[in-house]
Amino acid sequence: MNTTDAIVIVGGGPVGLALALALQQKAIPFKVLEARPQGAAHQDTRALALSYGTKLILERLGVWAQVEPHATAIQTIHISQRGGLGRTKLQAQEHQLPALGYVVSYGALMQALDSAIDHQRVLYQAAARAILPRDHHAEVSFEVAGKTEQLRSALLVIADGGRSLEDVPGLMRETKAYGHDALVSKVKAEMSHNNVAYERFTATGPMALLPNGASDFSLVWTGEKDMVDRLLTLDDATFLSELHAAVGDRVGQFLSIEKRMSFPLKLSSLSMTDAAHVVVIGNAAQTMHPVAGQGFNVGMRDAWTLVDLIANTSAAQLGGAPMLAEYRQRRQADTRGGLLFTDFLVNVFTNQTLGVASLRGLGLAMLQHFPPIKRVLVNKMSFGK
Repeated sequence: MNTTDAIVIVGGGPVGLALALALQQKAIPFKVLEARPQGAAHQDTRALALSYGTKLILERLGVWAQVEPHATAIQTIHISQRGGLGRTKLQAQEHQLPALGYVVSYGALMQALDSAIDHQRVLYQAAARAILPRDHHAEVSFEVAGKTEQLRSALLVIADGGRSLEDVPGLMRETKAYGHDALVSKVKAEMSHNNVAYERFTATGPMALLPNGASDFSLVWTGEKDMVDRLLTLDDATFLSELHAAVGDRVGQFLSIEKRMSFPLKLSSLSMTDAAHVVVIGNAAQTMHPVAGQGFNVGMRDAWTLVDLIANTSAAQLGGAPMLAEYRQRRQADTRGGLLFTDFLVNVFTNQTLGVASLRGLGLAMLQHFPPIKRVLVNKMSFGK
């Protein structure tokens, strides 16, 4: 068992690397355990929706200049419901912002973060197998190069969004399964997107078209698993026809589609965090419905808050109960607000009770003419406020 003075980060995805890079800038020792080989994520074309607040974090980390050429700005968000009146638009210029957000591939963001990190501090192809909180430190066992090794640290950060935490003493997760899946892909449209993102609420679930490239959109189409499974089996022409029927003529016909994938939707958060010397951030800590694009950005704010707290905590207090309690207190409003916000949108806009659609339409129409409420919504989406 090796003891290290470094912060140990389990998971080298965007949130884990953002935390590591922030620590690197402050000359705070760290070690990242990443299960994948170096550069394995660079070709990942999955789209990430970055809030304006996340863009500011990437600027402070010194990597935005590398991300920006691959990013598509969102200047306007157009919100509507299928089969009902009422719509609203959120526009960056109305809120004195250069953009409401940006769309970039997972791979492009990973390349930018990888280019800035000290690779001597990242242990690749190191898969964490067990995490044990102790009274004065936390321990992690991991496999690397066919051997099992252990590390102990005063603070172990779990940033691996795909990791099950049920086997970590002191951590419990509350999960609400929506019974819906999300279909994701990339489509090319007949007309230019003009940097407009479309959030469309349908009877089966929310869908989003995010500008991604010159005339392409990243598509997120949610609905019951049986519906999504059927959409996955359609040939491209039939699928694009059904997509056009759901979206309407705003961007003309859809011309082509890339590979379609799906994943189950759930609302998940840690209900108990009594694990000494362990902090959980990003998707490992909370999983949200993709509506409004909150999940990844909440995770980036987790990392930014945590590094500030680490920098202002003495070595003797690192990972102790007072520090962990302060972290939870600082993040509670943003995290809980994001969970409630996305869950509220899903519940309200999928409610098909007679008369509710008309009330939703009235609400969207009223929102268009109430700038203060728009400002609250934009601040929530951009900064978590």
